[in-house]
Amino acid sequence: MTAKTLLLSSAILSLMALGARAETELTVYTAFEAELLERYAAAFNKDHPDIKINWVRDSHGVITAKLLAEKNNPQADVAWGVAATSLSVLKTEGMLEPYAPVGVEKLDPRFVDGDVPPGWVGVDAWIAAICYNKVEGEKLGLTPPAAWEDLTKPEYAGHVVMPNPASSGTGFLDVSAWLQIFGEEKGWDYMDRLHQNIASYTHSGSKPCKMAASGETVVGVSFEFRGAQALTDGAPIEVITPSEGLGWDMEANAIIAGTDDLEAAKVLMDWAITPAAMAEYNAGFGVLALPGVAKPIPNYPAGAEPGMIDNDFEWAANNRAAILQEWSERFDNKSEPKS
Repeated sequence: MTAKTLLLSSAILSLMALGARAETELTVYTAFEAELLERYAAAFNKDHPDIKINWVRDSHGVITAKLLAEKNNPQADVAWGVAATSLSVLKTEGMLEPYAPVGVEKLDPRFVDGDVPPGWVGVDAWIAAICYNKVEGEKLGLTPPAAWEDLTKPEYAGHVVMPNPASSGTGFLDVSAWLQIFGEEKGWDYMDRLHQNIASYTHSGSKPCKMAASGETVVGVSFEFRGAQALTDGAPIEVITPSEGLGWDMEANAIIAGTDDLEAAKVLMDWAITPAAMAEYNAGFGVLALPGVAKPIPNYPAGAEPGMIDNDFEWAANNRAAILQEWSERFDNKSEPKS
């Protein structure tokens, strides 16, 4: 074989190898906001151009239901940006591949599943908050709420919108937090009284805040970052962190057991907790799993992080089905139609 032939053969083999690497694809289920997906994928591909991400995106509740329905025939390789409470349910069902990403020991312990190796690893948190439209509230002569209990006052009848916990992770963190804050009996009593003032339950955690920002409602029970973003964009709202405490959940990641691309999945899990990844999350979240990385966010409510309750994720996961069944039987009649 001549030197020229050797060089040609080597070049062909190199191209074949590159082609093989370029064909590595991961099906990633996520509940990250849709506008963030292209940004996250681009950042990941700067470091790992040989792995293509195929996103499947929906709200936390819908993604959770989809993953559970596919238990015996998994379609996803990785969950990236799915509520920790949801992944805890999947873990109980034996659907996750335990894995400790490189650098996991540097994360805030609250963001790491307690098993060794962990079933899931969190990357950022979103926290309950109220988006209150000051202009519409003033027109109606309302007083801005300072506590969750305030939302049950007669003056708020028909002026409150919140997410449905069966379809929205934000809705579920609200409901599970109220049950933890008030206790189960008083928590359901609170929701019974709140229901009297609810105009509708949405299937998106961000929609109530968007509705408050546009004046479609006065009170949108949503999450803190969406409120800060709307305020920065000029919406006439106040972002309120109720005094009794704030439910929260985290965007978390896990490998789905049975994936055909385990090594590529591990690469994504490793990258997803790096400082570079955290910088990307900071564009959509104020509280990050890696300490010392988050930069200040304009109009971010000062009471958000201090108000985070000591959330029992295992309890929430283990009782999720029963909580949702009870909630649906009591309150689903005010849910907006599903698109």
